[in-house]
Amino acid sequence: MTSSFPLARTEVEDLQAYSAPLEGRRGLLRLDFNENTVGPSPKVLEALRAIPADHIAIYPEYDGLREAVVANLCAPRADGTPALAHPLSPDQIGLFNGVDAAIHAIFHAYGDSWQTLLTTSPTFGYYSPCARMQGMVIEAIPYDGPAFAFPLKAIRKVLLDEPHPRLLLICNPNNPTGTRLAPEVILELAAAAPLTLVVVDELYEAFTGDSVLPKADFTATPNLVVLRSLAKTAGLAGLRIGFAIGAAPVVERISRVTGPYDINSFAVTAALAALADQPYTDAYVAEVLRARDWLVAQLRSAGVRHHAAGGNYLLIWPANPAVEVGRRLREAGILVRSMAGKPLIDGSLRVSIGTSEQMQRFWEAYQAADLSATP
Repeated sequence: MTSSFPLARTEVEDLQAYSAPLEGRRGLLRLDFNENTVGPSPKVLEALRAIPADHIAIYPEYDGLREAVVANLCAPRADGTPALAHPLSPDQIGLFNGVDAAIHAIFHAYGDSWQTLLTTSPTFGYYSPCARMQGMVIEAIPYDGPAFAFPLKAIRKVLLDEPHPRLLLICNPNNPTGTRLAPEVILELAAAAPLTLVVVDELYEAFTGDSVLPKADFTATPNLVVLRSLAKTAGLAGLRIGFAIGAAPVVERISRVTGPYDINSFAVTAALAALADQPYTDAYVAEVLRARDWLVAQLRSAGVRHHAAGGNYLLIWPANPAVEVGRRLREAGILVRSMAGKPLIDGSLRVSIGTSEQMQRFWEAYQAADLSATP
């Protein structure tokens, strides 16, 4: 039977798109997508309100944004020491409509049929669809044991075997397990496999401090790319702005497969304002870390099985079915993310960490939804 409409490429026809339940979330306590739970700096709102009406009719301009990213990343530490061993230049910063767009562009630029994506399992769900769009082979190595340790030995073996993987994608810390890998190890992997593009997804790095950037030398390892965003920390998830950082020739090639105006003017304005108010972001991160420590203490005291290793999230295994606990929490106005069907963590809930006040609210609701209802 012939189709009544034009069919897409075989890879697309066979693809199950990555999707997430993003509707109907406003007005609830959002602990389901690891977003900033309080909103951006007031300076971001001021900058957005100050955009003249006629500027909305003009195509976006990006002059100064790459320089602002470099200045933010290279700002000296509190003790006056350099933040990076090897300074960055603006041509090493790729601008994208969120890190999702950067990931898609990396696969579009570097992935091809029957080449291998090497990654871990479970990890961020968008990597696999991007690989399948290009007809790639996916080799996902499971995390190891009850602590979900990084499978370094297995990753290294596949990475160094021939034919070498085209891409190695490491989420560090990993979403959803929180697994952390020392930056020195990542740099060693990149140096050992110069024919593989090693992509490090650092969206949650601010909550752990495991970035490769302080020690990265993109001249020595031009096959290394680091992804950063202003969604999780600075509260710009709704405006979509992300960065790819690496050797200038690699960043330029990734950028070739994007549109000329993918990032809108509002996102540019907000990003410049957020980058200029780093103390606001630092204060939010510090509050999340305090709230995480408090919640972990409550979980331990109550004997709730959980896993909290890195990032602004943790995993909880309810005593009752996760779907039922999630439903009860939603009735209480709180959203969490079910990990149903995820390898190794099926039956758990991923809970994003917000402020101390928000986590106290969550804990009260969780006790009512699961602990008080335990059979």
